[in-house]
Amino acid sequence: MPYCSQCGNQVAEADTFCARCGARQPGATPAASAPDALANLTPRTASILCYIPWVGWIAAIVILAAEKFRHNRSVRFHAFQGLYLFVAWLMNAWVLRPMLSLVPHFRLHQIIDLVLLGMWIFMIVKAAHEEQFSLPLFGELAQRSAAED
Repeated sequence: MPYCSQCGNQVAEADTFCARCGARQPGATPAASAPDALANLTPRTASILCYIPWVGWIAAIVILAAEKFRHNRSVRFHAFQGLYLFVAWLMNAWVLRPMLSLVPHFRLHQIIDLVLLGMWIFMIVKAAHEEQFSLPLFGELAQRSAAED
């Protein structure tokens, strides 16, 4: 059984680090890395997933955090734009709806919900055709965010 090269603690042959001092062990065979869950995800599919209404924000965050799409500006643009659409929906649901519920027969929040749903569907179609369409306001913010590395 081998010993740690730093502190002399007994280590297993497969150990990459010592359990006592944390030193890297020479000659240790590193464990196989976990397979990349996004390996088979194409940029087109990743862009489409960012616009799934109400849950696309989860895909957008995963895609923005993924090393695979870190330098793909088109996919990052779609991820940011999908996130901004979701934030607009949240603002409508949590801010406008309670405020406007005080006014009887005034359903502006429902119209905004329909407009946002239409934007999500429109952007799913654009992303499926691999087009980078910039929505008013959201697109400009997404372009600025995607340009930052």
